[in-house]
Amino acid sequence: MFLTKLNLLLLPELFAVCRLSGDAELPGWAIESDFFSITRTADELSVVCRQANMPAGVQAEREWHCLQVAGTLDFALTGILASLAVPLAEARIGIFAISTFDTDYLLVKEAALDAAVTVLRDAGHYVEMSSRTA
Repeated sequence: MFLTKLNLLLLPELFAVCRLSGDAELPGWAIESDFFSITRTADELSVVCRQANMPAGVQAEREWHCLQVAGTLDFALTGILASLAVPLAEARIGIFAISTFDTDYLLVKEAALDAAVTVLRDAGHYVEMSSRTA
């Protein structure tokens, strides 16, 4: 059974998911806000950052909204992402998920945001606008 009634905060900025080559230097524009995520593999450097910070010409998927699971999550908890991802998948809404030590984040495309919020609320979650700036 999934956890229910997670509190989600909708961050106020639009984000981009960028792809750079695996040997690329970490660009300064990627880390110019209080929310960014960087993953390097042998094949790529993936950067999630505020869309406004990203220069033209970077390979990216743009127009993502970010939903933060509020609070700190215990590592022993299970089903957190599933409780969010399954109802969205059933509604055919794609996501990009990021997990940190403390919590989880879901990115949802701008065009699907209203539907995603409705689906998440119908699944028992609370969604509110964050007062912090990204």
